[in-house]
Amino acid sequence: MPLIIVILGICLLLFLILVLKFNSFLSFVLVSLAVGLAEGMTIDNAVVSIENGIGSTMGFLVLVLGFGAMLGKLVSESGAAQKITSKLINAFGIKHIQLALMLTGFIVGISLFYDVGFFIMIPLIFTVAASTGLPLLYVGLPMLASLSVTHGYLPPHPAPTAIVTMFHADLGKTLFYGIIVAIPAIIISGPVLSKALSKIEAKPLQEFLNQKVMTDEEMPGFWVSFFSSLLPVILITVSTIAGFLLPGDNGVRKVLGYIGNPVIAMLISVLFSIYTLGLARGRKITDIMNSLAHSVTTITMIMLLIAGAGALKQVLVDSGVSKYIGELLSQSSLSPLFLGWLIATILRFCVGSATVAGITTAGIVLPLVTGGSVKPELMVLAIGSGSLMFGHVNDGGFWLFKEYFNLSIKDTLKTWSVMETSIGISGLLGVLALNFFVK
Repeated sequence: MPLIIVILGICLLLFLILVLKFNSFLSFVLVSLAVGLAEGMTIDNAVVSIENGIGSTMGFLVLVLGFGAMLGKLVSESGAAQKITSKLINAFGIKHIQLALMLTGFIVGISLFYDVGFFIMIPLIFTVAASTGLPLLYVGLPMLASLSVTHGYLPPHPAPTAIVTMFHADLGKTLFYGIIVAIPAIIISGPVLSKALSKIEAKPLQEFLNQKVMTDEEMPGFWVSFFSSLLPVILITVSTIAGFLLPGDNGVRKVLGYIGNPVIAMLISVLFSIYTLGLARGRKITDIMNSLAHSVTTITMIMLLIAGAGALKQVLVDSGVSKYIGELLSQSSLSPLFLGWLIATILRFCVGSATVAGITTAGIVLPLVTGGSVKPELMVLAIGSGSLMFGHVNDGGFWLFKEYFNLSIKDTLKTWSVMETSIGISGLLGVLALNFFVK
């Protein structure tokens, strides 16, 4: 009976979001109440559970996502993303143009949310394709594959960061393992796949070719752009490596541990970028602060969506459903990592949103992680991989890609949906392979 209630609850969630077009946060709260009451909780207990779920999920995320939005705004407005792109293209040349774009997408994608990265990078993709005469999909897919992988796999993006919090996983290890899994996934789903799909004709709509491209004088230098964009990753990675190599009582390890704390790393990065990408470029502090305030307002609904998913997760835990499902799943002969990936895949196919799919799955498989049957960092990546599978007509990214590349729905399914599925399968295989080496 508990499992049936959960299935009905997820069906209700999909019905509210997809059919009735309810707000996602409102839908999560309604379903959380319904599931809690159906499982025998009182209204008071269900409300307390929802409050605790939202609080425990958002306490850490508000800081990380807020700082992430601010950093992304600074990187985009200053022209740092464009500078990284143009420098890498010049360095690698036409022969290795895909590698240059793939690296650009990865670097920029770590610090920017997917939609922001897409809008910033798309004029550059069009410009490169037009100036080189190469097929648009051949040029565009490697960069978009990188943006998609970073969005689904790596902190500080919303879903991976939220799942890290739910599982009490080590964020530094998740980032480190995620990069290892991401590299082959991007190569397979970007450069390799684009060669097979480049014959599909894509032509950007003319109105999308007129977006502003900055001159060299308007952009910051390459190394300033590079370090400003990647500083959070550098600080967290150095801290994680120090944790592997240095003894626990080592002073350097302790200092790096403080600096590598995700909140502190993001705060340092934002302050660093305020100077390097703002004040040092002649911008006034009031203009910068107004811009940062606006950047946070743009992710308000993302935060509420994650909060709603956290509420449902807590109801599942407090009502005993998670424990029941965990015991049920633990009896399966399938790998826990594969189960997490499969559930995320099904939800992604149904609801479209990778963030919703990932966080909802995390609540369902939480007992497998807390029970110690799987490494939490690897489960984060398995769920992240599944949450990118089968992107189709209920996926916002599907329509962005279709309209900007001026494709039919059929050709968008052949390209975008195939690329997303390739990323999901490659990620799962990478996680299963890494599981043999991570103890």
